Amino acid sequence: MSTQTEPKKRTVTPFRYDIVGSFLRPPALKEARLKFKNGDINAEQLREVEDDEIVKLVQKQKEVGLQAVTDGEFRRSWWHLDFFWGFDGVERTIIDQGYQFTGAESRPETARLSGKISYSSHPFVSDYTYLKEVAGEDVVARQAIPAAAQFLFELDRAENKESTKLIYPNREELISDIAKAYKASILAFYAAGCRSIQIDDCTWGALCDEQFMEIMKQIGVDVAEYAKEFAKLNEEVVSGLPDDLVVTTHVCRGNYVSTYAGVGGGYEPIAKTLLNINNYTGYYLEFDTERAGDFKPLRFLKDNQLVVLGLFSSKFGELESKEDILKRIEEAKQHVDLNRICLSPQCGFASTEEGNHLTEEQQWRKLAYIKEIADEIWN
Repeated sequence: MSTQTEPKKRTVTPFRYDIVGSFLRPPALKEARLKFKNGDINAEQLREVEDDEIVKLVQKQKEVGLQAVTDGEFRRSWWHLDFFWGFDGVERTIIDQGYQFTGAESRPETARLSGKISYSSHPFVSDYTYLKEVAGEDVVARQAIPAAAQFLFELDRAENKESTKLIYPNREELISDIAKAYKASILAFYAAGCRSIQIDDCTWGALCDEQFMEIMKQIGVDVAEYAKEFAKLNEEVVSGLPDDLVVTTHVCRGNYVSTYAGVGGGYEPIAKTLLNINNYTGYYLEFDTERAGDFKPLRFLKDNQLVVLGLFSSKFGELESKEDILKRIEEAKQHVDLNRICLSPQCGFASTEEGNHLTEEQQWRKLAYIKEIADEIWN
């Protein structure tokens, strides 16, 4: 007879032992992308290399015991911009300055509007079809996409604000078109056989960052209202979807060449708004450093939602102390039942093609270590 405190085996995402999704790009893929950039190979030849490396990656994910696999985002340069560029009315644009991280700056690219936003097709759908085929039936083939709020956030950047307002003087129409395009893309993934969508979202990491909140305050932006706008948009995108499509979300606090964004701050300022979004099965939340604060915000989780604790860093290869991890899980249990907890790295290993500063061997060792701890807890 089961009791409330007995851990139950997970059968759908998120799993007890899980990942965020991106993996370090292997040397063969990096070399092929460079050759393509230099005009030494064509798009078809590049795709052949991507296909081969994705097959190897899926096999490695299975070998390390993952029950949900991804294509490692091997066909992408960015975790988010490549997806935005796939919509009608959006163009890739080079700007003067990249995203600012602690001690690093990314490539200076953005997604800018060239017309009204709409969905006619998207290259990621055929990419997913390939992943689904090579994954087989023994694991879940999961698709990760950036949040609709993240797209709005990008269009709100100072570099894009003028062009966004030129095409969308009415903000409600802008938000409506983003929601429609997003929902159409998710339904296209569903038609291709996808039953697990992960929505990656840096906006919440920014909205609880003390430095960002101060900047917003100085320019007259009400952060609480901005957060509600993001939540409403994200909820609209995931409402009315098929019942057997599992939708989760990952909150990121910056993940570029092993650096982070902002100065940090706990989830408390945005927790009630973030964790009140309907139709998310689970939240992947970063808790790998003190920058993320304590676990008290987990009290706002809905009773039917799970939380994946990102207690392990994808930014470095050294293994965390098992004693410390178990202690932190005990702390989290003060606010959410163990039955509703899962474990993962705090983010992907390569949110951009540059990747974090660790080796592939360290990447796989860390995942095996997380599984070891998860098995010990939920054996």
